[in-house]
Amino acid sequence: MTDTASEPRRVLVLNGPNLNLLGTREPGIYGTATLADVEALCRDRATARGWEADFLQSNHEGALVDAIQAARGTSSGIVLNAGAYTHTSVAIADAISAVGLPVIEVHLSNVHAREAFRHHSFISPVAAAIIIGAGINGYGYAIDQLAGLH
Repeated sequence: MTDTASEPRRVLVLNGPNLNLLGTREPGIYGTATLADVEALCRDRATARGWEADFLQSNHEGALVDAIQAARGTSSGIVLNAGAYTHTSVAIADAISAVGLPVIEVHLSNVHAREAFRHHSFISPVAAAIIIGAGINGYGYAIDQLAGLH
C-alpha cells in the first residue's frame, strides 16, 4: 500500500481556447502576461504549498473533458479557466460533476463587466469557488483555495 500522506498533492491547471495567445490577445482586457507566466506563477504557488502542478491548454473541448476525467486519481483538484467554453459547455460541467474533484473556476477579466453572454457560466454551479477579474493572480489564489480545502 502506498503512503499517500507523504506524497505531494497535485493540482491540474487547465486553460481553454485562446489562452495560448495570452500576452498578445487583447492585452487591454487580458493583460500582457503570457501563458508561460501563468504556469510559472502556478508552479511557484503550488511548490510553496507543498504541491505539484500539471498544465494543459487546449482549444478543443473534448481534450479538456478528457483531462478532467484523467485527473481523477491523479490530482487533488483542478484550476480551470475554460475560456469561452465557460459559457457554452455542458460537457465540461458534466465532467467536473462526474469526477468529484474540487474545481476552482478562474477568469482573468471581470466577466460580469463585459458582454451579457459572458455573465452565464455552466461551470460555476459545479465549482468549489470562482475567482474573477484578478488577472493572472487569480490562478495563485485558486491554488491557495484548493490547498485550503485539503
